[in-house]
Amino acid sequence: MTFSHEDAGTPEHRWSQDWRSDARLSIEALFDGRMPERVIVVAAHPDDETLGAAGLVRRLARAGVATDIVVATNGEASHPNSPTHTAVQLAELRRIELEQAVELLAPSARTHFLNLPDGGLDAEELTEQLRRIVATGGRPGERTLLVAPWRGDGHGDHEAGGTAAAQLATELNLPLLEYPVWLWHWATPDSSEVPWNQLEILDLAGDEQTLKQSALLMHASQTAPLSDEPGDEALLAPGFLDHFARGFETFIPTPSSGVFERLHADTDDPWGLKDRFYERRKRSVALALLPRERFAASLELGCSIGVLSAELAARTDSLLALDISPTAVAATQERLSDYPEATARVASVPRDWPSGQFDLIVISEVGYFLSRTQLLDVVARAVASLAADGVILLCHWRHPIDGWELDGDTVHELFRSASSLAVFAEHREEDFRIDLLVRPPAVSVARATGVL
Repeated sequence: MTFSHEDAGTPEHRWSQDWRSDARLSIEALFDGRMPERVIVVAAHPDDETLGAAGLVRRLARAGVATDIVVATNGEASHPNSPTHTAVQLAELRRIELEQAVELLAPSARTHFLNLPDGGLDAEELTEQLRRIVATGGRPGERTLLVAPWRGDGHGDHEAGGTAAAQLATELNLPLLEYPVWLWHWATPDSSEVPWNQLEILDLAGDEQTLKQSALLMHASQTAPLSDEPGDEALLAPGFLDHFARGFETFIPTPSSGVFERLHADTDDPWGLKDRFYERRKRSVALALLPRERFAASLELGCSIGVLSAELAARTDSLLALDISPTAVAATQERLSDYPEATARVASVPRDWPSGQFDLIVISEVGYFLSRTQLLDVVARAVASLAADGVILLCHWRHPIDGWELDGDTVHELFRSASSLAVFAEHREEDFRIDLLVRPPAVSVARATGVL
């Protein structure tokens, strides 16, 4: 890929008229429904982080996520023919500009200047530096998000930055978001090099977009001429900057193996669903509470290895079982092999909520792995997907859930208070709780079947 910043480039209106990706980025989905605790943003040059990820940086910092900005080079080669600024002076100026921009976006962020050569960034050297930064300033087990320039951006330093981050993400099993910068300049909506099927959009709130524009103004050495002398022209032309005045940012995510995938990959039954009497008894109680012998269409969230799924499949004409772990879904699909109308699918709810109506929705031991906002979204989607005569079965552990925002009782109370559903039946004991919710009025089995 060869291009120059002096090229006319693709105008922004061309992108807006022929945009190809509507997939929305869910940061929480990268961490099994939780926000990261730390984000490490890699910039090949000062201003990359602002151009590509200022809105993301602002959002995470405001949410209390510990933020590290890693600047690989000082950008001293931006004006090689400047008659007014030496490379040393440009490096110092650009460092100051970056610090001012970061102060606007994430005042508590830690900034790391690596002082590597501009125009000759080495991926292996950068990987080693990033490895050191990840190992310091945090704590073991911390949920860490890596953000870096896109490896296909067409700039050698950006390629090195993305490659280094990708190598570290693979090594440490961390999710990675890559942000394009120069892609919008050299590519067109028809370019085969653009991975449209991988791009995901982060919609920016008004203040995030405003602060991004303010932060870009801090990089005056790039957005305005250094002087009126030849060689001091602005590096980033107004037409180029139009690409970064959008109401969204674009990322190419590479998810890590989440905690649930690792659990299922390490053992064939991480929760003891097959052998523990506690689990067998709990399933029996839950299934006994169902008000109908048979259902037309059932949805199960968080199926794990499909032990409950198989029992549900025997009582429903069709079953869709969802789990975030591919290994768990594969085990469930095998367990459902005797039920042709039952299937398992990899999905993260609420983002991947399926279409259709269901007369049984089972949410068992999964609600407390969501944030409060996500759970309320699940409530709304479940109610909207519930058939007129449908039933929602909630079943959750009542003891503390370490490392997650919610617990079992909170899940049930939020579900009951946030919906207009009626309680058909409930069961509570020290260890677990089951609630069956229906559209009002709740009609007893005896009345519904003519016993009364």
